[in-house]
Amino acid sequence: MSEAGLQQAQEKMRAAGAAEVAIKVFSHYYRLLESGQQGAIREDDIDPVGELPHLDNLDPDADARRAALAETVVIKLNGGLGTSMGVTGPKSALPVKDGLSFLDIIARQILATRRAYDVELPLVLMNSFRTKDESLAVLREYSDLPVDGIPLDFMQNMEPKLLADDLTPAEWPDDPELAWCPPGHGDLYTALVASGTLDVLRERGFKHAFISNADNLGATPDGRIAAWMAEHDVPFGMEVCRRTRSDRKGGHVAVRKSDGRLILRDSAQVHADDAKHFQDVSRHKTFNTNNLWIDLDRLADLMAGHDGVLGLPIIVNHKTVDPADSDSPQVIQLETAMGTAIETFEGSQAVVVDRSRFKPVKTTNDLLVLRSDVYDLDESGDLTTRHEGDEPYVDLDPEYYKILADFEARFPAGAPSLLLADRLEVRGDVAFGKDVVIIGEVELDVPAGERRQIEDGTELRG
Repeated sequence: MSEAGLQQAQEKMRAAGAAEVAIKVFSHYYRLLESGQQGAIREDDIDPVGELPHLDNLDPDADARRAALAETVVIKLNGGLGTSMGVTGPKSALPVKDGLSFLDIIARQILATRRAYDVELPLVLMNSFRTKDESLAVLREYSDLPVDGIPLDFMQNMEPKLLADDLTPAEWPDDPELAWCPPGHGDLYTALVASGTLDVLRERGFKHAFISNADNLGATPDGRIAAWMAEHDVPFGMEVCRRTRSDRKGGHVAVRKSDGRLILRDSAQVHADDAKHFQDVSRHKTFNTNNLWIDLDRLADLMAGHDGVLGLPIIVNHKTVDPADSDSPQVIQLETAMGTAIETFEGSQAVVVDRSRFKPVKTTNDLLVLRSDVYDLDESGDLTTRHEGDEPYVDLDPEYYKILADFEARFPAGAPSLLLADRLEVRGDVAFGKDVVIIGEVELDVPAGERRQIEDGTELRG
């Protein structure tokens, strides 16, 4: 039955206009799934990494930084929607600071780096069909952003969701788009080839790509890392941060015993028996920020040598065809993570960076911190903080704050001051007035069915 399922999936992709290389990659992972692979990486097969270089210790001169950035392109993963926050459009178009969206701030960061180093530094988005039009409309406000001959975006691929019981393509007539899914951000490499973007960049003389998530405003193109990549001929570089308890479920780098290569183990690749080791931050001390630096020529050679199939570890994701309907059919999504390519490039390296380069916005908790006075945004798009120590921990009741519209209704005058805060936890329905100040550790707990209003100018102390 599964061979027929693969054929049906291939035909569905061809009918939708998928590139042959994308169909080839999907077929590779389909056969892995069929053979029973789930992508687990066992603890017994890996060792913790030793000491890694730190960004603060990289100090190339200004000429080396400029020369390296002159051969660098910035790629932002921009296929995500704000569905987890109840938003249907591109997440990167959400206003996040001083009325500016992620894309506005990214554009300013790129233009400022160009001015500082006198380099072209193209920006290219990997869009999905749901994010393309609105995202490019935002960037049209920056007339000097496009670089002649370099596309502003390319499209990530789509593949069929598979029915869990027989591995045939799912159908969902109520919303046919829900029968499709992206193949994870590991699709970046396939999409670069399928779209022709990789060839265009190399023909224009670009040697390296700096790749990061559009919702991480700390991921700016750093000339020190670019020069380090060039000087040491690093084919693949991953930025990692020191793990804390709050990062214990984030993917970590390790050393594979069988060949000594660096690998990335994500949470979806952890066997149930190894969960305690995976979450041991004293054993696995760094996590992947998803800020990656890649040698474009090496990538092209690898893709050509593997007939377009890079062979990243498989991630098997079990969901329902309609994520909002738990009674809809059970499906499997075949995915890969772009960071797992660290094991594919011989000579890959990781570099430790500070938290300032990792500021993702995944929830309204993160959004509140970013919108608050914890961070200042300058005209160059750089975020700086006057907050001492780690940024404050925020945990808002998801029943009242998870959806963006509900969140904003409870902060109509903007975020409270968190500059002197260590922790803010809210349980129940609380609305915040203007100029509210949080100091130290504050917990607010309102009984179900009640609503509390924090008046203008209130100072809350732990």
